[in-house]
Order: sequence, then structure tokens, then C-alpha cells
Amino acid sequence: MAFRKTIAAKIFGLAIILLLLTIALAGFLLYEVTRTKQDLTVVANFDVPLTQSLARLHEFGLRRRLAFERWFGALNAAEPNREIVAEATENYAVFTRKLTDEFSTARRIIDAYPRNAPGSHTLAEVETLLDQIQPAYKTINNRQQEVLDMQRAGQHEKANAQLNLLNDLQGTVQSQRESVNSKMAAWSHSATKATEQRERRVFWLTIAATTSTVLLGLAVAALITNRLSRPVRSLAIAMRDVQGGNLNIELPVSSTDEVGRLTDSFNFFVKELRSKQRLKQTFGKYIDPRILEHVLAQPDAEAVASGRREMTVLFADLVGFTGLSERLTPLLMVTLLNRHFGLQALAVQEHHGVVDKFIGDSVMAFWGQPFVKPEEHAVLACRAAQAQLAALDTLRRELPNITGLRRDAPVIDLGIGICTGEVVVGNIGSENTRSYTVIGDTANLAARLETANRVYGTHVLVADSTAQAVASHFEMREIDTIFVKGKIETTRVFELMSAAGQLSAELARLRERYDAARRSYLAQGWDAAEAAFGECLQIQPTDGPSRIFLERVQALRRDPPGKNWNGVWQLVEK
Repeated sequence: MAFRKTIAAKIFGLAIILLLLTIALAGFLLYEVTRTKQDLTVVANFDVPLTQSLARLHEFGLRRRLAFERWFGALNAAEPNREIVAEATENYAVFTRKLTDEFSTARRIIDAYPRNAPGSHTLAEVETLLDQIQPAYKTINNRQQEVLDMQRAGQHEKANAQLNLLNDLQGTVQSQRESVNSKMAAWSHSATKATEQRERRVFWLTIAATTSTVLLGLAVAALITNRLSRPVRSLAIAMRDVQGGNLNIELPVSSTDEVGRLTDSFNFFVKELRSKQRLKQTFGKYIDPRILEHVLAQPDAEAVASGRREMTVLFADLVGFTGLSERLTPLLMVTLLNRHFGLQALAVQEHHGVVDKFIGDSVMAFWGQPFVKPEEHAVLACRAAQAQLAALDTLRRELPNITGLRRDAPVIDLGIGICTGEVVVGNIGSENTRSYTVIGDTANLAARLETANRVYGTHVLVADSTAQAVASHFEMREIDTIFVKGKIETTRVFELMSAAGQLSAELARLRERYDAARRSYLAQGWDAAEAAFGECLQIQPTDGPSRIFLERVQALRRDPPGKNWNGVWQLVEK
């Protein structure tokens, strides 16, 4: 990928822009500072010294004239004071020399003055005036000497007349000096003020330029950063949506940099997830979603989820379906079975069970690791059984609409067998066709208990192992001790009656009398057993176990068992 298309290139470009802005600001400020420094240099090295020199020139001219006038006055007396004459003579000579030197100083400053400086026009006027003043001093010097010579010669009237002419010339020169001095002072003040204004302007320009550069830099940085971060934010939001289960997302790829490539990869990733989700949903109709999620779709999960484990297995069979199916068309029979299996599977799955398979009109399910905690599987299976009975009521209400049989609606029931114990769990089958299932005596016993419901007229029978695991969660009554076909051990069988603490008073009395009747039965007290089972039927006339035991009592009375009889009943049905 070309460098210009990467995030690094964009960040580098942003840095270059900010650097150029900084360099431009620095160059502008350097130019303004240099101009200000040049102006200050002109003011400090030329304007102020020239103004001071012209001021001294004016001062020396005034003092020289004052010394001359004092000298002239002293000579005008009848008896000239020699001290005054000597002092005036010395002062006149000193200020004449200083005046000459100051003219030279002013000339040197004017000659060195930068020609491109702003004060060139004023400087030309000053130089013109100096060109007029300096020669005038030679004339003044000559005339002053003539006047002094007339005074010393005693020609006072002639000297006074000549002095008047001299004063006119000196007044003209003094006016020129004052003009030069005022022009230069005004220009110096103007130049100083202009430099101060430029300095203030540079200060505010620095603030304004710095602020503008910072704001412009921030704006450019914000623009570029937003263009860089906007797709990243969109990507982060989309990832959270995907994490929440929304797979109907596709982000626009607006760049060819790393973010653009990442967005394209994200879209591909979500597309693959949608495909897998559809596959999962499709397989979920044939394989329990929990098996697909915990076992088949996870690497190495099959090895973890396979082996010998303690689980709870449930079989549920729809009683009366065979007779009903003879009255239905194949299409209606499939519709009924699908609705029945849908309600039963939902009851199992809501209680974290795994639907193993559908066999005819039966449902097989199991609970155990890794799907539920070891201490929960028996309780969850019993709760699922209660939910399955509630689902049966729903199916009964819907049966006329499903079958179209409004009159003589068929009677259907549900028998459920539950057993807890060790099973072999894993992918079982041929090389080409396998099923994740459980096998073993526990599964076989659960199937036998489901069949035993038809014998005892019950709905839910659980094995002794399950009854012990859920004793604190459910109300049960011990129904019988049996031999089932294919097993040599006896099995105590319990009926699941209700959740703990929710047994009605009628059923509680039924359980009490039933337990008493079984004790008499096991002790071969046939009369007492018969009377007690009769009481059970008075409490609940439809109680199947009591009816079955009454029949047994009558049979055993006619044909008493031996002394070693333990009350175990051989269950013939498979």
C-alpha cells in the first residue's frame, strides 16, 4: 500500500502543515521584529544624536553671540574692563571652536544616515538649512571682527551702525538654527512615536498571529483527527452492536488506509458471523442449540464434554397419540406432532435441558455438565417435567383447532420418567453419522419409568436417585419398589407431586394414607391395606396407584405370597 494512503502519512501530513504554519508565523514575526529593530537603531544611532547635535549647535551659536555682545559692550566703555574683555574674548573663541566642531559632527551623522530610512525627506531639509547656516557664520565672523576693530579704534558710532547690520544677519541665522532644531526635534519625536507604534503593532500582531495560527492549527488538526477517528468510532460502535447480537451491520469503507482495511475486514467478519449464525439456526432445528454451542462449535470441546458423567435423563411420551393418529390425515398428524414437540422442547430448554431426540411421539432430554452445574441437573429436570405438564394443557386447548375435531375431542395425556445416575455421553454412531447423546442404565431406567406411568396411572415418576437429589425442592410420595425388564436391581419409584411447600391439604392427606396403606401391604396386612387404599380412593377417586394396589391386595389375598416376600413388583412392560 502506498505511503500516502496510510494513517502514518496523514499524521505526518498534519505535522508538516502545523510545522509550516509555525515557520510562517516565526518568519512573519522575525520580519516585523527586524523592521522594528532597524527603526530603533536609526532612532538611537542617528535621529537622537542628530537632534542633540543640532540642539548643541543652536546653544553654542547663542552663547557665542552672547560672548560677542559682552565683549563689544566692554570695549564700548570709556575705560574697558580688562577682565571682562579677557573673559569674553576667551568665551567667544571657545564657542567658535565648539560651533565648528558641532557642524562637523552634524555633517558626519547626516553623511552616515541610512538613505532608505523614512526620515530622508526631513534630513534633506536639515542638510539644506545647514548648507545655508555654516557659510553665514564666516560672514558673521568677519563682520564681528570688523566691529570689534572699530571699537578698539574708538569709532564707536560707526561700530554701532555696523552692529545693527550684524544683528540682522545673526537674527536670520538664529532663525535658521531654530528652524533646523525644531524640524529635527519634531522628526525625532515622530520617529520615536512611530517606532513605539510599530512595537505595539508587532506585539498585538504577535498575539493575533499566534492565536490565529493556534486556532488554525487546532481546526486543521480537529478536521484531520475527526476524519481519522470518525471511522474508528463507527467501528467501535458497530463492534458493540455485534457484541450485543446485531449482525445486520455493514460499514461503508471510506478510505484505503489501515482503518479502511480494518473496516473491510470487519464487514467480512460480520458477514461470516451472519453465515455461521444462519448455519447455527438451521442446525438448531435438528441439533439442540446447546450442543451446537458448547460441544460441536468449540475446538476440543467434544473431548471435554464426552465420557462417563452423572446426569439426569428424562423421557416423556404422549399417551393416546396412537388412537388419535388414526383419525388424522398425515399432514395434520405432522402439524400436531410439531406443535407438541415445540411445546415440550421449549419447556426443557427453558430449564437448561438438552433435547436429545424425538422418538415417535416421545421426547428424550438430559441435564448435566457442561450445560448445567452438577448440583442442579436433577432439580432442573423435575422443574422441566412440571413445565411439560403445563405445556400439555396448552396443547389440549389447541387440539380442536389443530385437528379440526370439535366433537368427541380425543383425550391425550403425558407420561414422564426421570432418572439420575452415571451415563456415557458423547458423539455416538457410525463414522458417517453420529449423534451427541447419552446411553446407559440410567437412560434405560428413565424410559422404563416413563412406561410405568401407564401402569400406575401417574404423570411423573422419578427414580430413587433423583428423589434423593431433589428431596428438599419437591413434594413426592413413594409409589412402589419394582424390578424393570433388563435390570436385576430393585428400584424404588416416586411420584413427583408438587414443588416443596405447595402440596394441597387433600394431596398431603392422600400421601399420608397411601404411605400407611403401603406399610400394611408390605406387612401382608391385607385387610388394613385394603381399607387404607380405599380411603385413598375416597380422597381422590382417580388415584391410579391406590387402584392398582387394591387389585394387588385382592390377588394376593387369594394367592398369598411366601414368608420371604419383600413386596417388590415385577414390571413386565418394557
